[in-house]
Amino acid sequence: MQKTYQELFTEQDFSHLSRTVEQYFSRETPLWWVHIENANMRSPVACLWVGNAIDQVTGDRHAHIFLLYVAPEHRRKGIAKALMQYLEKWAIARGDRQIGLQVFQTNSNALNLYKQLGYQTQSLWMVKPLLSQE
Repeated sequence: MQKTYQELFTEQDFSHLSRTVEQYFSRETPLWWVHIENANMRSPVACLWVGNAIDQVTGDRHAHIFLLYVAPEHRRKGIAKALMQYLEKWAIARGDRQIGLQVFQTNSNALNLYKQLGYQTQSLWMVKPLLSQE
């Protein structure tokens, strides 16, 4: 998770992300890894971590992508697309009617992949930085 954010925001410290993992990682939030074999060693090159969310309009539970990461040297080889297709089959099999995710507007490669796979913007997450009153 830290690698993903570090690539987008190179100067930021992301040690706080371990709290996110501690809070949300469980048996009900699957984490799938893609490994390659090199000289009898398995090296992780990609992962997909999925949680659960509740659709605020319908009240239905659905899969929510916490993290999709592919190591830079293994990108543009179809790994992310294959992981997303695997997730879709898994979500359909458990009765989900949608998959949700959050993506940074600056992550054009991810945006292009998600649009190619049929994802559409349903809402916008807006933030307002607050200045200290001190």
